[in-house]
Amino acid sequence: MSSDQVITLLVLVAVVAALIWDKVRADVVALCGAAVLLITGAVRPIEVQGAFASPAIIALASLFVIAYAMELTGLLDTAIRKGVDICRRVGSLGIWLLIAFCGGASAFLNNTPIVVLGAPVIRDVATKMNLSPKRYLMPLSYVAVLGGCITLIGTSTNLLVNDMASIAGQPRFGIFEITPVGLVVALVGGLYLFFFSGRLLKQDGRAEATFGDALTASHEADMGSGQPGMPEVFAEPRPLQPIKALISIGIFISVVALAAFNVAPIAASAFAGAVLLIILRVISADEAYQGLRPEILILIAGMVVLGIALEETGLAGAATAALVGSLDSLHPLLALVLLYGATLLLTEILSNATVAVLVTPLAVALAEALGVSPRPFLVAVMIAGSAAFATPFGYQTNVLVYQMAGYSYMDFIRVGLPLNFITWAAACTAIPIFFPF
Repeated sequence: MSSDQVITLLVLVAVVAALIWDKVRADVVALCGAAVLLITGAVRPIEVQGAFASPAIIALASLFVIAYAMELTGLLDTAIRKGVDICRRVGSLGIWLLIAFCGGASAFLNNTPIVVLGAPVIRDVATKMNLSPKRYLMPLSYVAVLGGCITLIGTSTNLLVNDMASIAGQPRFGIFEITPVGLVVALVGGLYLFFFSGRLLKQDGRAEATFGDALTASHEADMGSGQPGMPEVFAEPRPLQPIKALISIGIFISVVALAAFNVAPIAASAFAGAVLLIILRVISADEAYQGLRPEILILIAGMVVLGIALEETGLAGAATAALVGSLDSLHPLLALVLLYGATLLLTEILSNATVAVLVTPLAVALAEALGVSPRPFLVAVMIAGSAAFATPFGYQTNVLVYQMAGYSYMDFIRVGLPLNFITWAAACTAIPIFFPF
C-alpha cells in the first residue's frame, strides 16, 4: 500500500468517524478531510479546483438561488394559502392534498423551505379541525423527501451521483430520466403513509413545541448532521409580488425545459437562470448570496475531493475488486437488492453526500463486473441515498416536524422503518422495468 493510499484511507476513516460522532459540522469535517488530502499531496490542486467547480455544485447553487427567488416573491406562500382554502372546504382529505402538493413541488424545489412553510400551516389547520398534527406532519416530511426522488434536480444526492458517475465514465442522466422509478416509489410510499401512518402513530396529544423551537432545533442539528442548512432564512411570510413571481416561475420552467430537451446541461441552464434573475432585478445580488446555502455546497465539494482521492490512489479500485469478487456470481437483480440495502443502511448513518461519493464508483464497477448496464445500479443509489426514514435526524425536514409535533424517536421507527422496506421493494421492482440490465 502506497503512502497516498494510507493517507487517503486514514482520512476516509476519520471523516466517517467524525460524521458518526456528529459533534462537528459536516461541512467542516469535509473541508478538513479535503485540506489534509491536498497538503499531503494525495490530491492535486487542479483536482480540488475541479471538485469545487463541478457541474453538481454549479447546478445546486443556481437552483438554490432560483428557489429562493421564488420564495421571496411570495409564490410559495400564495400556493400554500390556496391549499389551506381547499383544506377548509374538503376537510381532512384537503390536508393530504396539501401534503401531496408539497411532495410534487419537492421534485423541483429544495424541500426544506417547502416543509418550513407548509408544516405550521398543516399543524394549525389540523388543530382547528380538531385533528392531531402528529397524524400529518411526519407524512409531510416523508412525502417531501419522496418527491425529491422524482427528478434529477429533486435532491442534491441525485445530482452528486450523476456527477460521480460521469467521472467514472458513464453518460449523464436526463432531468426526467429517473422519473418513472421515482413516481412508483413516491406513490407506493405515499399510499402507505395515507393508509397506515395514522394507525402506527400515537395520536394522544397536541404539539407543544413552537415552530421557532423546531427551527432552532433543526439549525442545531444541521450544524452536526450531514444535511446542513439554514431553514430559518425561509421562515418569514412574504407578500405576493405578481410580476416578479411570474418572471421567477417563467425562468424556472425555462431552466427545466432546456435541460429536459437536452438544449443545455442543467448546470448551464440553471446558472443562466440565476444570473438572469439578478439582471432583471427579481432579486438582488445580496439576496442571491443569502439563498446559496454554502454549507451544503461545501459539504458536497469536500466529499467529491475525497472521492477523487479514492479513485486516483487506487483505493476505490481495490475495494471494488474485493466487492466484485464476492458478488460476481450473483444474479444482477439480487446484486441490485443488496446494493440498495447497503446504500440505505449507510444513508441512515452518514450524510447523503458521503454515501453518494463512496457507493457510486462501487455501483459502476459492480455492474461492469456482472456484464450489465450500470444505469439500474446508479438509480438505486440515487433513491436509497435519499429515501431513508427510520430516524428523526436522517434528514433536516424530519427534525422540523419532530420538534413541532412532539414525536418520540420510536414514532419514526414505527412509521419510517416499514417505509424503508416498502420503498426498497418498490424501487427494486421498478428499476429493472424502466432500466433493464
